[in-house]
Amino acid sequence: MSLLKTRSILPGFNLALGYTVLYLSLIVLLPLSLLFFKAASLSWHDFWSIILAKRTLAAFHLSFGAAFVASLINVVFGFLIAWVLARYSFPGKKIFDSLIDLPFALPTAVAGIALTTLYSSNGWVGQHLYKLGVPSAYNFLGITLALIFIGLPFIVRTVEPVLQELDAEVEDAAASLGAGRWQTFRRVIFPTVLPALLTGFNLAFARTIGEYGSVIFIAGNMPGKTEIAPLLIMTKLEQYDYAGATAIAVVMLVISFCLIALTNLLQYWSSKRIGMS
Repeated sequence: MSLLKTRSILPGFNLALGYTVLYLSLIVLLPLSLLFFKAASLSWHDFWSIILAKRTLAAFHLSFGAAFVASLINVVFGFLIAWVLARYSFPGKKIFDSLIDLPFALPTAVAGIALTTLYSSNGWVGQHLYKLGVPSAYNFLGITLALIFIGLPFIVRTVEPVLQELDAEVEDAAASLGAGRWQTFRRVIFPTVLPALLTGFNLAFARTIGEYGSVIFIAGNMPGKTEIAPLLIMTKLEQYDYAGATAIAVVMLVISFCLIALTNLLQYWSSKRIGMS
């Protein structure tokens, strides 16, 4: 008896796979490979002298520090927004929900100009903050505000589906067993959404460390003080220092790849938890 060959229901798998590999190779793998190839032309001494330069370290510290703070803030307020969107109905909910995705569609330069206009010393909000002694533009705070704007949708859109799938009867059961609101949140809701929160944090952090367009208008761009790493890369490219720009870009790329790998691990952990429950 001859063995029947297992065939896919959908035709054209081999052709589709070939196009997929070719497309990813041309768009993703080849440019990234050339980036590492260019960085490999540097000696280890030259590479680390660029990375450990005072100006480079200051740019890394500002980019990663502001992105981390912005992502932490978005975890808190993004969870609250996701909770409201998932659990409550109110007039204008669809409009409010669509506004969450605005940073995805809005050009980053437009976002930067709008935020600078809003938070500068003569802006609608900034003028009041400046009177209180809180300068909200051309410093760490201004950069963080821009990154909060960019990273918020990643938290909301990651957590909201999990909250929608969480059955309200589970909370009712916890309440019927004598659990208070805080106990229900701490022992029922929070463990369920924790993987989604961590995934959203990583996505927002990975996105904001490389943000450029919305930050340069509100940052001030002073070397060693308010200069972000992407701007330093652009500065080196304008100075024809391709080796220096490549070295910094490789570090940013490796860190972003590690964050994406961690995100995939968190998603795998989340799926395992759902399967076990």
